[in-house]
Amino acid sequence: MANLKILLSSTCYDLSIVRSQVRSFIQKMGYEPVMSDNSDILYDPRTHTHISCVKEVENCDMAVLIIGSRFGGEAIPQTLDELDIEGLKPKSRNVKFWETVEHISVTQAEILKCVELGLPIFTFVDSGVMHDHFVYEKNKNKEFIKNIEFPSIEKKETAQYIFEFINFIRLRSENNSIVEFSKLEDIEIFLKKQWAAYFQRLLQEQQNKKGEFRRLDFVANELADIKAALFSSISSEDLRDTASGAIRFRRLIDSLAVLAPDKYEEYLMSNSRWETIFKSKIGIEEIIQSDGIQGPRAFSYLIRKDRKFFIMRYPLRFLERMEGEWNEFKKLNEPTKTAIIKAIKDISDDRFFHLRFKDKKFEDFIEESNNESDDD
Repeated sequence: MANLKILLSSTCYDLSIVRSQVRSFIQKMGYEPVMSDNSDILYDPRTHTHISCVKEVENCDMAVLIIGSRFGGEAIPQTLDELDIEGLKPKSRNVKFWETVEHISVTQAEILKCVELGLPIFTFVDSGVMHDHFVYEKNKNKEFIKNIEFPSIEKKETAQYIFEFINFIRLRSENNSIVEFSKLEDIEIFLKKQWAAYFQRLLQEQQNKKGEFRRLDFVANELADIKAALFSSISSEDLRDTASGAIRFRRLIDSLAVLAPDKYEEYLMSNSRWETIFKSKIGIEEIIQSDGIQGPRAFSYLIRKDRKFFIMRYPLRFLERMEGEWNEFKKLNEPTKTAIIKAIKDISDDRFFHLRFKDKKFEDFIEESNNESDDD
């Protein structure tokens, strides 16, 4: 039976006692801790140890991050090649962190890889560091900030790197919880409660999915009966093709009607490639899939060039299916296309809930959502 692997990421020298105790706690819970200082990582002799640490993240299921007084060792430049920096930038509203990304530590590189892979991260910050972080936030745009010696930070020149990394986590759109700790019990109590609640949530979602699948099976059977009755009542071959096409391509046409309400019929009658329609004509330039705990449904953001966006309550593979349907729809002759479009227009009721347009910029939407979370 595969064991749950938990990456314990932190600087080693200043937090050695805490790391040892958290390791023992994880083992008592029945899970497998992964730590660089306990030979839990494969140090490939063909690569640098920093790169080995980042590569090991792919074998982990979640991460516990502990931030203390030390910045730790600066990662070698090649470590950045293991990270999708451009893909990571939209994950947090903290732009300042990226100004010094070439100076990230090994610990920070590990956590950035966790963010890239969508792993759950449980973040703990030493109470002294957290207090000094508040001071930093109040004064970071003032001239004298570089001259301040923060009591909790071992080396003055690393303070900005540590505090901006905290901001990177704090300003993420998801999984941005930060817990202040002053003793080991603070970490243990929080993790026990969170892991128990997380397990309970997964069980609830599994039950919800079972109920949803049963409802979908019922609806599918009902549709099959309606489809059989419809085809049996149609004598004309052309009308049968139209009815079949209306069932087969309704999701594609309804989706395009939301994405391009004024132009979708024109696009449907063209023989353009799906990529041309999706990116050039509709103007989708960025797609972000939600990577946090969002309930039983996955959803994605389709962001236009003007930064206004659509919320799609399907995982990204839905777009792959749409592209396949588009390629099949293109093969039809014009009269059949026209008949199918007209048939779907006649039965559509403007209630395609799974794709909705947001008439505001994506960054403003995320900021408002974060503010609401902070208020809660």
